[in-house]
Amino acid sequence: MKEWHKHIYYLLESIEVSRKARESGNTPFGAILVNSEGEIVLEQGNVEITQSNCTGHAERTLMEAASKRFNKNELWHYTLYTTAEPCAMCAGSIYWGNVGTVVFGISEKRLAELTGDDEQNLTLDLPCRVVFAQGRKPIQVVGPFPEVEDAVITIHEGYWK
Repeated sequence: MKEWHKHIYYLLESIEVSRKARESGNTPFGAILVNSEGEIVLEQGNVEITQSNCTGHAERTLMEAASKRFNKNELWHYTLYTTAEPCAMCAGSIYWGNVGTVVFGISEKRLAELTGDDEQNLTLDLPCRVVFAQGRKPIQVVGPFPEVEDAVITIHEGYWK
């Protein structure tokens, strides 16, 4: 499978996770972790609301689980796919968890356009590439993907005030 097609496939899987998060009463975000063999080894939707956890973002929660299951050397060869660009908190957890590649569907700026002034998601204008660039690990970032933007937006439609 070509690299581009592979990324689209896994991003669509993360979008399905975000749909489940929304259906369970959370904000519509989802992330998956793919190992070096191409297997999805973890998936995580946002749990902020249902678990009353202000740090319950999909990527941060996934990284917490990943750090308990896999060692840092393994994680460096894994890829985290997520519907929207990781926020600063999530980028920090990816950095410290040692995942080597991040692929996202829509940018943080595009997400801010969707969420507007909704207090549930007053996003930071701090791209994950900027966060990672301040560290000492060459984390690869791929995204956004215009090919999945409509699918991501569909999950968000009608959610934000």
